[in-house]
Amino acid sequence: MFSSIQHFTGVWESEAAATISCFEKLTDESLTKDLVHDHRSIQRLANHIINCAAGIPHEAGFPVVGYENKEYKTAAEIVTAYKAAVEMVKQAVKNCTDNTLQEESPMYGETWKKGFSLWVTVMHQIHHRGQLTILMRLAGLPVPGVYGPSKEEWEAMGLPKAD
Repeated sequence: MFSSIQHFTGVWESEAAATISCFEKLTDESLTKDLVHDHRSIQRLANHIINCAAGIPHEAGFPVVGYENKEYKTAAEIVTAYKAAVEMVKQAVKNCTDNTLQEESPMYGETWKKGFSLWVTVMHQIHHRGQLTILMRLAGLPVPGVYGPSKEEWEAMGLPKAD
């Protein structure tokens, strides 16, 4: 759970940058490939990440101005929409205090502190970004290093094959 707006904002910006680096590798062709039968496509997963990025804080009662649950169909729209969602959340917490994070709100049949809702927002994004990178690999897309170099980045550095 986040107990500081400053801490949330720092983590949010870092994790959003990692998600953007993945989204920027998507192609229109990759979005609708049936990579794993009966599972989300890259497009569906990206839309879910975007809509929840602003949607979870919105449900928690943060003033997320401009939030709407939409479907984006091109890689360019996905990048633009995600960047907008990230900014909406930054603006929504801008005038909050650390005490705001202790306030409770009804969430999905439970009662969550707002700081927990923001933590779930970040963790949810990380969880689905991991799924996205697997789908990206299956689609033949390059995968950016998020918490260290990806296989492609490792090889480009001329380093010995990683275990």
